[in-house]
Amino acid sequence: MNFCESSKNWNKRKKIYQAMKLNLLVSKKESYERKLAAIKASISKLEEQIDSTNPTVES
Repeated sequence: MNFCESSKNWNKRKKIYQAMKLNLLVSKKESYERKLAAIKASISKLEEQIDSTNPTVES
């Protein structure tokens, strides 16, 4: 068994694994960002609805 050859294969597999992991993490991050944007929009909409149903008392 050629040590240099197996070392090259290991480095290649490691890079492939790291690229796959990076893609997975980026995908998760984008998913959470979409969910967070939806939550923020829901909060904003509810705040608007609460403000429009509560009459403001001005002196």
